[in-house]
Amino acid sequence: MNAMKSKISVTVDKQIVDWIDRQVETQRFRNRSHAVEVALMRYIEIEKKR
Repeated sequence: MNAMKSKISVTVDKQIVDWIDRQVETQRFRNRSHAVEVALMRYIEIEKKR
């Protein structure tokens, strides 16, 4: 992935935010942005295999 980052804003269900926050608390992800970035990168990889 390109090292340059762009800031975006998203709106998601509170349940998803709560789950992400729990994952950040357990240090699975560094922060919310990292969680979203990992999820999108994995989705991209799945799509590439199709």
